[in-house]
Amino acid sequence: MDVRIAKCRAEDVAALEKVLPSPGLSGYHEARYRRQVAGGGTYLVACVDDGLPGGSGEIIWGGCGAAEVQAAFPGVPELSGLSVVPRRQGQGIGTALISAAESVVVARGVGRLGMGVDDSNGRAAALYLRLGYAETGCHYLDRYHYVDDSGERHEVADPCRFLVKELRPPATIGG
Repeated sequence: MDVRIAKCRAEDVAALEKVLPSPGLSGYHEARYRRQVAGGGTYLVACVDDGLPGGSGEIIWGGCGAAEVQAAFPGVPELSGLSVVPRRQGQGIGTALISAAESVVVARGVGRLGMGVDDSNGRAAALYLRLGYAETGCHYLDRYHYVDDSGERHEVADPCRFLVKELRPPATIGG
């Protein structure tokens, strides 16, 4: 399977909604795309050989919004909202998105990348640890909201832990 990772374009938002629908009326992908346009994030989309998005993830340049993570890891961008289309899970798309995010962060001159993982998501945590992310001992509540189909707002607070990876620029030949 061919996987290409690119920055989200305006026309990708509707395609992402089809394969990874936002809960209710929350407009998850549109919000991430707008943050990218404003310079606060880089929203990556994995396109697979059928031309449809296979997943997405956003680098939030200001880091995790939780105060305890900001205090412990100031200036560390966060890879957030990493999602893979359910029928595409286990095909390397998540790994490709993480690798691409790391390259974007290194190209920007930043030496670390963090990501939160829900305490109940053992499969994701195992992947991140296998890819070199380390436990930091930093636990927090990931607070967010969504608006359901009837327009009612729901507040969510998921217990998470923050993982960090030290990134190295690619080696150069010559010198």
